[in-house]
Amino acid sequence: MRYGLIYIVFIALLYNCGSKVTDSVKLTNYVNPFIGTDGPGNTYPGATIPFGMVQLSPDIGIPGWDRIAGYFYKDSIITGFSHMHLSGTGTGDLYDILVMPTNSRFATRIKDNNFMPFSSFSHEKEKASPGYYSVELLDFGIKAELTTTARTGINRYTFPKDDASQIHIDLGYALNWDAPTKTFLKVVNNTTIEGYRMSTGWAKDQRVYFVMQLSKAFNSYEIFKNDSLTTSPVEAVKTKIILNYKTVDKEEIILKTGLSTASIRGAYISLAVEAPDFNFEKYKAAANNLWEKELQKIQITTKDDTKKRIFYSMLYQSMLAPTLLSDCNGDYKGANGKIEKAKGFDRYDTFSLWDTYRAAHPLYTILHPNRVSSMINSLLAHYKETGLLPVWSLQGNETNMMIANHAIPVIVDAYFKGIKNFDIELAYKACKESSMFDSRQLDSYKTLGYVPVDDSGENWSVSKTLEYAYDDWCLAQFAKALNKLDDYNYFLKRSENWRNLYDAKSTFMRPKLRDGSFIKDFIPKEYTPYFCESNAWQYFWSVPQNIEGLIQKVGGNDAFEQKLDSMFSLKSLPEDKLPIFSTGMIGQYAHGNEPSHHVAYLYNYIHKPWKTQELVKEILETQYKNEPNGHCGNEDCGQMSSWYVLSSLGFYPVNPVQSIYAFGYPMFDLVTINLENNKKFTIRTKNNVPENKYIQTVEFNGHKIDRNYISHKEIMQGGTLVFTMGDIPKGKENTMALSSKKYK
Repeated sequence: MRYGLIYIVFIALLYNCGSKVTDSVKLTNYVNPFIGTDGPGNTYPGATIPFGMVQLSPDIGIPGWDRIAGYFYKDSIITGFSHMHLSGTGTGDLYDILVMPTNSRFATRIKDNNFMPFSSFSHEKEKASPGYYSVELLDFGIKAELTTTARTGINRYTFPKDDASQIHIDLGYALNWDAPTKTFLKVVNNTTIEGYRMSTGWAKDQRVYFVMQLSKAFNSYEIFKNDSLTTSPVEAVKTKIILNYKTVDKEEIILKTGLSTASIRGAYISLAVEAPDFNFEKYKAAANNLWEKELQKIQITTKDDTKKRIFYSMLYQSMLAPTLLSDCNGDYKGANGKIEKAKGFDRYDTFSLWDTYRAAHPLYTILHPNRVSSMINSLLAHYKETGLLPVWSLQGNETNMMIANHAIPVIVDAYFKGIKNFDIELAYKACKESSMFDSRQLDSYKTLGYVPVDDSGENWSVSKTLEYAYDDWCLAQFAKALNKLDDYNYFLKRSENWRNLYDAKSTFMRPKLRDGSFIKDFIPKEYTPYFCESNAWQYFWSVPQNIEGLIQKVGGNDAFEQKLDSMFSLKSLPEDKLPIFSTGMIGQYAHGNEPSHHVAYLYNYIHKPWKTQELVKEILETQYKNEPNGHCGNEDCGQMSSWYVLSSLGFYPVNPVQSIYAFGYPMFDLVTINLENNKKFTIRTKNNVPENKYIQTVEFNGHKIDRNYISHKEIMQGGTLVFTMGDIPKGKENTMALSSKKYK
C-alpha cells in the first residue's frame, strides 16, 4: 500500500513535469543521443533518465575500444540490450543483464560475438530520443523498444507470427573488462524471474540484483548453468535462460526489470514503486517529461538549428552521470562491501572526478544545486565507508583510476557556493585526511614537495604533483573559511609545490628524480609516463590556483602570451606518435582530453581577452558536431558536454573553487537560465553574427562592467548579462585582467 501510494505520486509528478509544453517546442526534440557513438566519443544511444541507475541500451556484442559503451555506430549487428552502461569513458565495464528477442527466422552464429544470437539492423530503422530507443531487428522481423524509470528498464518487443519466438536473458554475457564472478537465476512463475549478477572488471566488486516481470506468460523455458541445461534455481559463474513463446503477428510482449545494488527485495521495490504495470507508453512519456523538465532549465534563442541541436544534446549528455546507486528505501552496496543506507539523500556513484571537477560539477552547482547536495553526501558516504574520499568510484567501488583527490574541489566548490544539507565539519575532516595519508605517492609529495619519477612505468609524476597542488589550494581555502589557520598555512604552502618542477631552462614542468635533479632527454611534446594522458605542453598550464605566479615564472605577460600562442600553433609532425587520447588538436592543445580545457581562457589573465574569444569560438564550432562522430574525444561522464554548455553561454570556470567564470565567446542571441531558486539569469548577445567574434562591451543589470568574469553569486541572484559584439578586438584599456586572486 505504502509503495503503491509513493508510485501514484511519482507518476503524477512525472506527467506534470513539462506537461504544458507543446510537442512543437519540446526541447527533447532537439536532442541527438547518437552524438559520440562514432569516433572517439564512446557514448551510448539507449534509454535512461537524468542521473538514473538504469542505462538500457543496445550492445553490438563485440569487444574493443570503439565499443566501450557497448555500441558503435559503424557496426551493423545487435546482440542484445543490457541494462547498465558508462557514458563516454575509456573503460570497458558494466553491460549487466543482457536481453535479446529472437525467433525461427535466423540462426546464424559468429565467433566475433562468442556465438550468441544476433540480428542485423539499419540506422534507417533506428530511433533514439531522451528516455527512449527503438530498432528493427531485421533478421527476426522484431521491433525492439526501450524506456526506463530511475531504477527499472522496460523493453517492448513486437513479434511477427512465429511458433518459436524467444526471449534470451544472459547473465554470463561479458564484454571488454567485464567478467561475471557469480550469477543466479530463479523462475518464480511463468511471468516472473529473479536473480543477481556479481561481476568484476574495472570495479572489482559489482552487484546487481534484479526482478523481471513479463506481460505474457511464457510457454516453457530452458535454463543453463555454464552452457549446460539444468533446472531452476541455478547459481554459477555463467547462467542464462531462454523463454519460449508462440506469437501472432504484431504481438507485443513487455519485459520490465527492476534493479538494486543491495538485494532482490530492493529490486521488487523498484518495480512496485516505479513500474507496477505494463503501460510502456506511459513510462516513455514520463521519461521524456523528466528530460524536458531538466532541459527547460536553459532556454536558448538562435537562428542556427544545428547549434541548438548540439547545445541540447550536450545538456542532455551532461546529465548521464553521476548515476543513482541507492534503492527507493535508501539501501545500496557500499564501498566497504556492506549494505548501507542513505538517509535523507540519494546515493550516487560513477564519479569520474579527474574529468568532471573542471566543468561538469560547476555546471551542476548552477543547474542542480539540490541534487549536488546528494552528490556531496555520496562522496562523504564513500569516505565514511573507506576512510578516504573517492578518486574514481563506480558501482560502490573505488577503482583508483586516474589521479589526485578531486573530490576535494567538488566539495569545497559546493561549500563556497552555498550548497546546503551536508555536514561541513565531516566534509573538512574527509578532505584533510584524504590529503594526509601515505599512499598514491602522497608520502613522497609531502616530504619532497613533488612526486618523483620512479620505475613503475606510468607513474604520471608531473601530473600528480600539479593536481595535488591544486587540491591543496582548495583545501587551504576551506580551512581558512572555517578558521583553521594552521591548516590553511600548511596547505597553502603545499599548493605552491608546482614550483618545484618548473624548469627555467626549458620553461616547462619537468619530471624530477628523487635526488632533486631533472630527467635528461626531455622533449616537451613527447607523450611519456610522467604525464597523465598528456604531454608537457598540455600539463604546463595546470596551475589554476595561481596563474599570476605561473606568468611571473615564465617571465611576464609577453612571455606568457608567446607560450600560449605556441601552444595553439605548434602542430604535430606526421612522424610524431600521438596516443589514442590526443584528439581535438589545435597545435598542442588537445580538446579531446581534460587538462587542456581551461587553457584557451588564460589570455584573460594578460589583458588579451580577444584571443580567448577567438579560440573559444573556434573550439565550439570545430570540435562538436550534430552527428555520430560529433565528439573529438571521450565524452567522459559529462565533462566534454559541460564544457560546451558553459562555453556556449559565454563563460567558463578556470578555477572552479574561485566561484567566478571567465568570459569567452557567447554563442546565442538570448539565453534564459531558470534557476532552482525560482530566479532567472538572462544572457543577451547583441550584434550576434558570425563575423562579430569579439566582445566590445559587457553590461550587467544595466551597468557597464570593465571586468572579464561573472561571479557565481551574481548568476544565482538572477539578472541580465549583455554582451555587445563586434568584428574588431577591443584593446587592453577596455578590459581588466582576470586574476586568480579575485573572489566573489
